[in-house]
Amino acid sequence: MSRIGKKPVALPANVKVAVKDRLITVESGKNKLTFTHRPEVAVKVDEAAKQVVVTRKGDGKIDRAMHGTTRALIENMIIGVTTGFKKELELNGVGWSVAVKGNKVMLTVGFADVREVVVPAGVTVTTVQNKITVAGTDKQAVGEVAAKIRSHRPPEPYNGKGIKYADEIIVRKQGKQFAGGSA
Repeated sequence: MSRIGKKPVALPANVKVAVKDRLITVESGKNKLTFTHRPEVAVKVDEAAKQVVVTRKGDGKIDRAMHGTTRALIENMIIGVTTGFKKELELNGVGWSVAVKGNKVMLTVGFADVREVVVPAGVTVTTVQNKITVAGTDKQAVGEVAAKIRSHRPPEPYNGKGIKYADEIIVRKQGKQFAGGSA
Protein backbone atom coordinates (compact mmCIF):
# COMPACT_ATOMS: atom_id res chain seq x y z
CA MET A 1 0.00 0.00 0.00
CA SER A 2 1.31 3.44 -0.92
CA ARG A 3 2.17 5.47 2.17
CA ILE A 4 1.11 8.66 0.43
CA GLY A 5 -1.86 7.15 -1.42
CA LYS A 6 -3.56 5.74 1.66
CA LYS A 7 -3.66 9.13 3.45
CA PRO A 8 -6.98 10.94 2.90
CA VAL A 9 -6.82 14.51 1.58
CA ALA A 10 -8.47 16.98 3.97
CA LEU A 11 -10.97 19.43 2.47
CA PRO A 12 -10.94 23.04 3.70
CA ALA A 13 -14.33 24.60 4.42
CA ASN A 14 -14.53 26.72 1.25
CA VAL A 15 -13.42 24.02 -1.25
CA LYS A 16 -15.86 21.91 -3.26
CA VAL A 17 -14.72 18.65 -4.89
CA ALA A 18 -16.90 16.80 -7.39
CA VAL A 19 -16.16 13.43 -9.02
CA LYS A 20 -18.10 12.41 -12.13
CA ASP A 21 -16.93 9.25 -13.87
CA ARG A 22 -13.16 9.90 -13.91
CA LEU A 23 -13.30 13.72 -14.00
CA ILE A 24 -12.36 15.46 -10.75
CA THR A 25 -13.35 19.13 -10.34
CA VAL A 26 -11.99 21.26 -7.49
CA GLU A 27 -13.53 24.72 -6.91
CA SER A 28 -12.98 27.53 -4.44
CA GLY A 29 -14.51 30.92 -5.19
CA LYS A 30 -13.59 31.85 -8.77
CA ASN A 31 -10.74 29.32 -8.99
CA LYS A 32 -11.50 25.99 -10.66
CA LEU A 33 -9.25 23.08 -11.68
CA THR A 34 -10.13 19.79 -13.38
CA PHE A 35 -8.26 16.53 -13.75
CA THR A 36 -9.09 13.16 -15.32
CA HIS A 37 -7.64 10.38 -13.20
CA ARG A 38 -6.42 7.02 -14.48
CA PRO A 39 -8.81 4.02 -14.51
CA GLU A 40 -6.51 2.05 -12.14
CA VAL A 41 -7.65 4.13 -9.15
CA ALA A 42 -11.00 5.16 -7.65
CA VAL A 43 -11.66 8.55 -6.05
CA LYS A 44 -14.44 9.14 -3.50
CA VAL A 45 -15.44 12.32 -1.69
CA ASP A 46 -16.51 11.79 1.92
CA GLU A 47 -18.65 14.86 2.72
CA ALA A 48 -19.24 13.83 6.35
CA ALA A 49 -15.53 13.56 7.18
CA LYS A 50 -14.59 16.44 4.81
CA GLN A 51 -11.95 14.42 2.95
CA VAL A 52 -11.11 12.83 -0.40
CA VAL A 53 -10.07 9.16 -0.41
CA VAL A 54 -8.11 7.51 -3.23
CA THR A 55 -8.13 3.70 -3.53
CA ARG A 56 -6.54 1.46 -6.12
CA LYS A 57 -8.45 -1.23 -7.96
CA GLY A 58 -5.66 -3.80 -8.34
CA ASP A 59 -2.17 -4.60 -7.14
CA GLY A 60 -0.24 -4.22 -10.40
CA LYS A 61 2.77 -1.99 -10.90
CA ILE A 62 0.82 0.81 -12.60
CA ASP A 63 -1.98 0.54 -10.02
CA ARG A 64 0.51 1.10 -7.20
CA ALA A 65 2.25 3.94 -9.05
CA MET A 66 -0.98 5.81 -9.82
CA HIS A 67 -2.30 5.47 -6.26
CA GLY A 68 0.10 7.96 -4.67
CA THR A 69 0.36 10.11 -7.79
CA THR A 70 -3.40 10.67 -8.02
CA ARG A 71 -3.62 11.56 -4.34
CA ALA A 72 -0.73 14.05 -4.66
CA LEU A 73 -2.31 15.67 -7.73
CA ILE A 74 -5.64 16.11 -5.92
CA GLU A 75 -3.87 17.66 -2.93
CA ASN A 76 -2.00 20.06 -5.24
CA MET A 77 -5.29 21.05 -6.87
CA ILE A 78 -6.78 21.87 -3.45
CA ILE A 79 -3.73 23.91 -2.46
CA GLY A 80 -3.79 25.66 -5.85
CA VAL A 81 -7.39 26.86 -5.64
CA THR A 82 -6.98 28.03 -2.02
CA THR A 83 -3.51 29.62 -1.81
CA GLY A 84 -1.95 29.16 -5.26
CA PHE A 85 1.61 28.45 -6.28
CA LYS A 86 4.51 30.83 -6.90
CA LYS A 87 8.03 30.53 -8.33
CA GLU A 88 10.55 33.35 -8.16
CA LEU A 89 13.49 33.75 -10.53
CA GLU A 90 16.44 36.14 -10.60
CA LEU A 91 18.12 37.57 -13.69
CA ASN A 92 21.91 38.07 -13.33
CA GLY A 93 23.85 39.68 -16.19
CA VAL A 94 25.09 43.10 -17.27
CA GLY A 95 22.63 44.79 -19.61
CA TRP A 96 20.06 41.99 -19.33
CA SER A 97 16.41 42.83 -18.85
CA VAL A 98 12.96 41.28 -18.73
CA ALA A 99 9.55 42.74 -19.60
CA VAL A 100 6.00 41.41 -19.74
CA LYS A 101 3.88 42.44 -22.75
CA GLY A 102 0.40 40.93 -22.84
CA ASN A 103 0.75 37.17 -22.51
CA LYS A 104 4.45 37.12 -23.44
CA VAL A 105 7.62 37.49 -21.42
CA MET A 106 10.33 39.33 -23.38
CA LEU A 107 13.87 38.34 -22.34
CA THR A 108 16.91 40.38 -23.38
CA VAL A 109 19.65 38.07 -22.15
CA GLY A 110 22.75 38.61 -24.29
CA PHE A 111 21.51 37.22 -27.61
CA ALA A 112 21.12 39.17 -30.86
CA ASP A 113 17.35 38.81 -30.61
CA VAL A 114 14.76 39.16 -27.87
CA ARG A 115 13.59 35.79 -26.57
CA GLU A 116 9.85 35.34 -26.03
CA VAL A 117 8.04 32.96 -23.67
CA VAL A 118 4.27 32.62 -24.10
CA VAL A 119 2.37 32.56 -20.80
CA PRO A 120 -0.72 30.28 -20.79
CA ALA A 121 -4.08 31.28 -19.32
CA GLY A 122 -4.25 30.91 -15.55
CA VAL A 123 -0.59 31.88 -15.01
CA THR A 124 0.56 35.42 -14.26
CA VAL A 125 4.10 36.75 -14.60
CA THR A 126 5.26 39.95 -12.91
CA THR A 127 8.66 41.60 -12.92
CA VAL A 128 10.42 44.05 -10.64
CA GLN A 129 13.91 45.03 -11.90
CA ASN A 130 15.77 41.69 -12.15
CA LYS A 131 13.19 39.61 -10.24
CA ILE A 132 10.59 37.51 -12.07
CA THR A 133 7.56 36.06 -10.25
CA VAL A 134 5.44 33.33 -11.85
CA ALA A 135 2.15 32.61 -10.03
CA GLY A 136 -1.01 30.60 -10.64
CA THR A 137 -3.36 27.90 -9.40
CA ASP A 138 -1.95 24.99 -11.45
CA LYS A 139 1.37 23.78 -9.98
CA GLN A 140 2.44 22.05 -13.19
CA ALA A 141 1.76 25.12 -15.37
CA VAL A 142 3.60 27.48 -12.99
CA GLY A 143 6.64 25.20 -12.89
CA GLU A 144 6.64 24.75 -16.66
CA VAL A 145 6.56 28.50 -17.38
CA ALA A 146 9.35 29.11 -14.85
CA ALA A 147 11.44 26.33 -16.41
CA LYS A 148 10.90 27.73 -19.93
CA ILE A 149 12.06 31.18 -18.79
CA ARG A 150 15.11 29.68 -17.05
CA SER A 151 16.01 27.52 -20.07
CA HIS A 152 16.89 30.55 -22.22
CA ARG A 153 19.94 31.31 -20.03
CA PRO A 154 20.58 28.72 -17.29
CA PRO A 155 23.04 29.93 -14.65
CA GLU A 156 26.69 29.21 -15.32
CA PRO A 157 29.20 28.55 -12.53
CA TYR A 158 32.14 30.72 -13.65
CA ASN A 159 30.73 34.26 -13.84
CA GLY A 160 27.41 33.63 -12.10
CA LYS A 161 25.42 34.96 -15.07
CA GLY A 162 22.07 33.49 -16.02
CA ILE A 163 18.47 33.08 -14.89
CA LYS A 164 18.19 31.16 -11.64
CA TYR A 165 15.48 30.30 -9.14
CA ALA A 166 15.51 32.63 -6.12
CA ASP A 167 16.27 29.76 -3.71
CA GLU A 168 18.78 28.04 -6.02
CA ILE A 169 22.43 28.00 -4.94
CA ILE A 170 24.98 28.18 -7.73
CA VAL A 171 28.32 26.63 -6.76
CA ARG A 172 30.94 28.93 -8.22
CA LYS A 173 34.03 27.49 -9.93
CA GLN A 174 37.44 28.99 -10.26
CA GLY A 175 38.48 29.76 -13.83
CA LYS A 176 41.77 28.95 -15.52
CA GLN A 177 44.86 30.54 -13.99
CA PHE A 178 48.01 31.55 -15.74
CA ALA A 179 50.91 29.70 -14.13
CA GLY A 180 53.56 32.16 -15.27
CA GLY A 181 56.69 31.44 -17.27
CA SER A 182 57.46 32.62 -20.76
CA ALA A 183 54.58 33.31 -23.06
